[in-house]
Amino acid sequence: MGAGPAGLTPARAATRAGARTVLVEEDWRLGGRALAEAMEIDGMPAARWVQTVEDEVAAAPRCRILRRTAAYGLFDHGVVGAVERVADHLPEPPAHLPRQRAWRIVARRIVVAAGAIERPIVFAGNDRPGVMLAGAVRAYLHRYAVRPGQRAVVFTAGDDGWRTLPALAAAGVEVTAVVDPRTEIAPPLRALADRTGAPLITGTVVGTVGRQRLAAVDWRDARGEVTRMRADLLAVSGGWNPSIHLACHLGARPRWDERARGFLLETPPEGVSLAGAAAGHGTLAAALADGLAAGETAARDCRYTPTPAQPPRAEDEPRDGVALFHVPSRGKAFVDLQNDVTADDIALAHREGYRAVEHLKRYTTLGMATDQGKTASVPGIAIMAELTGRGIGGTGTTTFRPPWTPVAIGALAGPHRGRHFRPTRRTPTHAWAEAQGASFVEVGPWLRAQWYARPGETRWQDSVAREVRTVREAVGVCDVSTLGKIEVVGPDAAAFLDFVYAGMVSTLRVGRVRYGLMLREDGFVLDDGTVARLAEDRLFLTTTTANAGRVMQHLEHAHQVLRPELDLAMLSVTDAWAQLSIAGPRSRDLLAALLDPDVDITDEALPHMALTTASVGGVPVRVYRLSFSGERAYEIGIPPDYGTALIERIMAVGAPLGIAPYGTEALGVLRIEKGHPAGGELNGHTTAADLGLARLVSTRKDCIGARMAKRPALADPARPALVGLKPRDGRSEIRAGAHLLAPGAAETTDNGEGYVTSACVSPTLGHPIALALLRRGPSRIGETVRVYDPLRGGDTLAEVCAPVFVDPEGGRTRG
Repeated sequence: MGAGPAGLTPARAATRAGARTVLVEEDWRLGGRALAEAMEIDGMPAARWVQTVEDEVAAAPRCRILRRTAAYGLFDHGVVGAVERVADHLPEPPAHLPRQRAWRIVARRIVVAAGAIERPIVFAGNDRPGVMLAGAVRAYLHRYAVRPGQRAVVFTAGDDGWRTLPALAAAGVEVTAVVDPRTEIAPPLRALADRTGAPLITGTVVGTVGRQRLAAVDWRDARGEVTRMRADLLAVSGGWNPSIHLACHLGARPRWDERARGFLLETPPEGVSLAGAAAGHGTLAAALADGLAAGETAARDCRYTPTPAQPPRAEDEPRDGVALFHVPSRGKAFVDLQNDVTADDIALAHREGYRAVEHLKRYTTLGMATDQGKTASVPGIAIMAELTGRGIGGTGTTTFRPPWTPVAIGALAGPHRGRHFRPTRRTPTHAWAEAQGASFVEVGPWLRAQWYARPGETRWQDSVAREVRTVREAVGVCDVSTLGKIEVVGPDAAAFLDFVYAGMVSTLRVGRVRYGLMLREDGFVLDDGTVARLAEDRLFLTTTTANAGRVMQHLEHAHQVLRPELDLAMLSVTDAWAQLSIAGPRSRDLLAALLDPDVDITDEALPHMALTTASVGGVPVRVYRLSFSGERAYEIGIPPDYGTALIERIMAVGAPLGIAPYGTEALGVLRIEKGHPAGGELNGHTTAADLGLARLVSTRKDCIGARMAKRPALADPARPALVGLKPRDGRSEIRAGAHLLAPGAAETTDNGEGYVTSACVSPTLGHPIALALLRRGPSRIGETVRVYDPLRGGDTLAEVCAPVFVDPEGGRTRG
């Protein structure tokens, strides 16, 4: 964060190492203070060096440069909030451009190279137009070629302010005096005053004169005598405050450093480092060396090998000075220029007892303006420290909180219109599927492959039927990365999952997987999925694609509100894993050829509903043996960057076995043939008993929804329950949503006995089948019902059967 010399150097080191790098700079140009100073780096003007480094970094394939973008907050787990000012600078922004854009950046390592902010000196009349910070004067001269005055006085408490003299002289500005409170001035600085013709005055500025802008400056010498000199520009430098605010957002507290004359952060948060002036390295040479070291360290921490390099050459200019914050004098001396807080206001706060910095801030509004005290806080703290006698270190700072820079609420909220309301998410193998000619469908927020058409297949049903037969007879591969994935970690993780799942989780052995059913508080089914035990204190959950976010909210509510005493943490890891399912009678043969030869995948070592770790081409993977299709199947979890490479490897290895990719339509047909409930059945109106899953609700423990599920209306045996349907004539189509009536009954709502939840034509059985919720369904196996679909012209008779159409004994799944 920050693209000055101390930010460009680590960015270049990281990109040379091959690390994925994001460079955030609030200015529209990279370079920071290098653009505002007359200095050289590596024997060339600083601005030219900046351009050279910028060209190299911008050309790096894994680097993104965000200009006009300010990081406004650091949050847990390496999350950086940033705001890009897309159109704030345009007089007439185009209609399609947002004013600001919010970025959420997740980084393994963060280098804060935010530089330092020049500190003003508090004295009477310091708010008069024409009084400027010395660094701002040099920026006007060097960067913008603007002369901010004709006759100037430089008031500085350190060596850095002296750099303003040659800049003013080169621009033709008459420097009438240099006012410095130090009694001993280094000979090179005295020589500089002689060369520019600026008289050296030992003293302090105590006031200014002028009606609408600066006309004269009053200074006081060591004897107390006040002298007035004409000037229309007063350049003030009280030193520099390291910009540590962002690094303090995670709770780190700064410490006052007398040598640096500023607050420094000795122990940054984990994964965060400071570089350059932000770390207290005030000279250019030191900042460049520190930035290079920070970049190389960050690259190594991200498991990259940095290219050996020497720090860029630069002059280690003198930065001596004294800590001067306030010059007592008659008249209003402003500390916070935005909120008009004066030194007298701070003295009043001291008399009233508001001496703690947090009380001082709220009593006076010091630091509560749009700059959040970036220039005013330290002088205000110093004045209070002098009044209390505690010193600046003992007085301390206020707590730094986001946002570090103003952010429009609209940027955080987003447009929330059209496609932006819910951005489309793509699977790790999306580009591969697109190249294979897949047709796509929206599933929740995801875009998933629906089927893969082959030459000669003129109807989508032909493609789906082929894919289903391939899975039943050989082996198929499907990207199931969209399933929600949540890791729950901690000593109480299993006990917590006992509370939120209907079944027992705590009895699950390490290395095994269990089907899990989750109930809402009202007793209805919320979601289903699997629970895998990776370790005694680490469990991996999967959810349906559509309910992933809802389940995460449910878990967070259960922990924070219902069971806050349990020691655990949970994290959504849906995007951290690409998950590919290989299913079919030849899936184990494929898996054996795919995995590196160091893992046992026999039925004894890896039975149904078990998991193991392995590797593919040296890349670690997790292998879960579980099935959604009713065939022997395995799911392979791999980091998403390897998702495309994995599916390509699977297709190559599986080619001799007759492999084919299959999409969501084939997946739906396979699960209907097997009687697995999914979206049509998990509709928020069904109970575990309705779905034939009452045995999964444990009677040995309590869980969310268990008691409410026993209400008479929910336990009524006449409730609609899950059954299968087959057309009596063996060919009539059954559609989802069709009503179920008794044969001969009138087509009225009162006569309705249920409805079809899912339907398809089964390539395995050769005729249409369906799943339905039918009143007293399990007791009506073998009966005939009327399937009535007036909107689509459907009206046929169907036989009620068990919902499992293929392999009801489960022999194919278990091998």
